[in-house]
Amino acid sequence: MSQRLIYTIGPSGAGKDSVLEWLGQHVPAGRTVHFARRVIDRPVQAHGEMHESLSTSDFLAQRALQSFALCWTANGHHYGVRHAELSALERGHWVFVNGSREYLDTALATFPSMVVLHITAPMEVLAARLAGRQRESAEQIAARLSRAGLMQSSQEYVLIEVQNGGTLDEAGRRLLQALSQLSGWTSPG
Repeated sequence: MSQRLIYTIGPSGAGKDSVLEWLGQHVPAGRTVHFARRVIDRPVQAHGEMHESLSTSDFLAQRALQSFALCWTANGHHYGVRHAELSALERGHWVFVNGSREYLDTALATFPSMVVLHITAPMEVLAARLAGRQRESAEQIAARLSRAGLMQSSQEYVLIEVQNGGTLDEAGRRLLQALSQLSGWTSPG
C-alpha cells in the first residue's frame, strides 16, 4: 500500500472525530495509519478532541517560524499540523488529518495527491448534536448549520463521502469499505 494523506472535512456535529476513532479500532491487520494530532489555540476540553494547546500568541509565533505543515483559521481559532505529524507518510503509512473545508484549496496545492474524506450527516442530526454539546448559543449553532453544506474547490481530487446520520458502526463500515476500494484494504466481517 502506498502512502496517502487523508484530509478529513465536514460540518461541525458530523462526528468526524468519532468516525476516525472507530476506524482506528478497526484498521485491518497489516495496515498502518497515523492520526495527526492538531495544534489549536484553545484549552483541551473534557470529552473534546485531544490536541496540543497553545495560546494565540504562541501559535502565531510558531506559525511565523513555519512550524506547521498545514495551518488555518476557522470558527475563531487557529489550527495547525506540525511537520512531524506527517512524517509517517515518508514511512509509507496513511495519515489522517482533521482539516477545514475553507482551507481545502490550500491543502490541495500543498498535497495534490491527498484524498478528501468528507464526513457529514443530515441537517437535523447536525442540529441535535450541536445542541447536545452545550458549547454554543442558538445563534452560533444556526451559523454553523448555515455553513454545513459548503464544500467548494477549484481543484480536482479523490473524494470519499461518508454519511454519519445513523449508528457509528454503520458510518465506520462505510468508510472502511471506501478505503478498501481505494487501497485494497480488507474490511472486517
